Amino acid sequence: MTGGLDATHDPGLRSWVSSANDAGTDFPIQNLPFGVFRRVGRDEQARVGIAIGAEILDVTAALRARIYHGLAEAAAAACGAPSLNDLMALGHEHWSALRQQTSEFLRAGGGREAANAARGDEVLVAMTSADLLVPARVGDYTDFYASVHHATNVGSMFRPDNALLPNYKFVPIGYHGRASSIVASGTRIHRPNGQTKGAADAAPGYGPSKALDYESELGVFVGPGNSLGEPLPIASATEHMFGVCLVNDWSARDIQTWEYQPLGPFLSKSFATTVSPWVVTMEALAPFRVPAFARPAGDPPPLAYLSDDADRERGGLEITLEVWLRTQRLRDGGAPAVRLSRASFTGMYWTMAQLLTHHASNGCNLRPGDLLASGTVSGPSKDTRGCLLELTWRGSEPLSLPDGETRTFLEDGDEVIMRGYCEREGAARIGFGECTGEVVPAVGAG
Repeated sequence: MTGGLDATHDPGLRSWVSSANDAGTDFPIQNLPFGVFRRVGRDEQARVGIAIGAEILDVTAALRARIYHGLAEAAAAACGAPSLNDLMALGHEHWSALRQQTSEFLRAGGGREAANAARGDEVLVAMTSADLLVPARVGDYTDFYASVHHATNVGSMFRPDNALLPNYKFVPIGYHGRASSIVASGTRIHRPNGQTKGAADAAPGYGPSKALDYESELGVFVGPGNSLGEPLPIASATEHMFGVCLVNDWSARDIQTWEYQPLGPFLSKSFATTVSPWVVTMEALAPFRVPAFARPAGDPPPLAYLSDDADRERGGLEITLEVWLRTQRLRDGGAPAVRLSRASFTGMYWTMAQLLTHHASNGCNLRPGDLLASGTVSGPSKDTRGCLLELTWRGSEPLSLPDGETRTFLEDGDEVIMRGYCEREGAARIGFGECTGEVVPAVGAG
């Protein structure tokens, strides 16, 4: 398993970019996540940047300034593309070299600080003056169902006597999603139209969904991938994972209920999936690797192809995910968003390495930039449930908001804000930024 600790993770590091040293910043020098941007109002090609505090290091400009050499120079050259795919294809040695030399350039202290800081105007772009885009060209998108808490809750609603199907603890369950409707954080989400049928309805009808929901997830972007017909062993799975982003898998529950049998989600999911703009690399997450979820006594062990000592010891990720809601009324009144849930990724039944390994186990070829999402991240208590379906128990237990509003599912004008971060003693806190989307009315209901 790649991705050990080195000097770039030192919690004592500081940067000459002063905002990177602010308490609570998501982007200290220990993080250095990758994204794709272009400056607002400029007729220019999008390119790869690295978040540092409230700034973006323009990797192409840094390359012109001769900051990089060797493998890092080749990696930086790949960052001139309008997506991360070329960089993702290069592999861990290139990613690590680029991270090392970027950290050295940005860190405070040492004989080069003044000279490096003098280049700030040349290589830095303020985040407030940049448009942040979908970070990769996603050829394929797969969504999994890796939280046993979420799976059990949903199963209890629809199958009270058989909540968890017998295959769940043997097979990482997933479905093939729609890559073309993956959108950048901040994109408005049109309420989808579709067929629905209530229990008392004689026939289905067509129109805007009345049960629009979010799902709080993590997504991992594939790095080099594998050739068609050649599985990926779990021992090398992390070498094929570039980094992690936040994912909101928007879901129309009423459409889903009518369509999902016998083949699963279709139009209830394909209308939009929002991703955060910054991809936190697996290397940046090294201080937050923890043991995989401890399966309860009596649960079957993973089959041999999904079993690996290193993954058991360090396959979990200590990431906290929060979901916040700002309604139209809260926004109009200048009130802050309300936190709906907070969950830990450590409770996921399947690790990211197991998801990737299983995906490729039949010889399916994964490619640079492919996105694998975890499925809803939920925990054992109500305040850790990662979607409204669970929080309101299919609408039967409405949420009460501080201003007197209630919600069973999302209404037009609601803005969903997802945040993620890692923190523990002995390591610098790092974050993912935000993944946001505002619901707007359906188009052409007919």
